[in-house]
Parts: sequence; C-alpha cells; structure tokens
Amino acid sequence: MSARVLVADDSSTMRKIIIRSLQAVGVQDAVEAADGNEALALFQPGAFNLVLTDWNMPGKSGLEVVQGIRAQDPNVPIIMVTTEAEKSRVLQAIQAGVSDYLVKPFTADTLREKLEKHGCG
Repeated sequence: MSARVLVADDSSTMRKIIIRSLQAVGVQDAVEAADGNEALALFQPGAFNLVLTDWNMPGKSGLEVVQGIRAQDPNVPIIMVTTEAEKSRVLQAIQAGVSDYLVKPFTADTLREKLEKHGCG
C-alpha cells in the first residue's frame, strides 16, 4: 500500500503513536504536522490519500483544519482523532466535512478498519 497520510496533532507522543499504528497496518509514508497551521501549510490537493487530525490544537483547531482542507479538496478522506465523544461536536465535524472519526485511545486494528473503509487499506 502506498498511501500517503498527513498526521496533525500538537502532541509529539500522539503523532508517534499514530505513525507507529499506521506503520503496523502498512502505511510507511506519513507526514507530521505539529498544529493546525502547519497541517494547512503542508496540505496540497492530490498530495495525500488521507488526513488524520486531532481536534484540540493550538493555532487552528481540527475543525478549522477540516474546513481549510475541504476548501481545497472536497474528496480527500479526513479522519478526526478525538477524545471528545460529545455528539454535538461530532455532528459539527461531519457538517464541516469530516469523513470519519477515531476516538483515543484506539488500536491499530481500529485504525486499519478506518483506513480500509476510506480506500487506504
């Protein structure tokens, strides 16, 4: 699998965990962004097969990242990684154009299922 994934999270530990999980399911090409501003600076339409973004980040929130990416690319799958299970926030994210969400803590198997569901598996 040659998927290229953009991973946006302000926690370097969480980015490492996500990247390790991606590698465990066969995704070797992951680009890290330390916050929402960096994620939007790195994103280019057609450059990534999938975006994984945290909800709570300094600079721009995950929701603003989703909105910024959707303005450039309506089709790339975006998965929101969150500890927030509130339905209202999930609805907000879906309205902004998020494709799916992943609740922390998650397993590599759960991540694999989400990747396969969005054509990256």
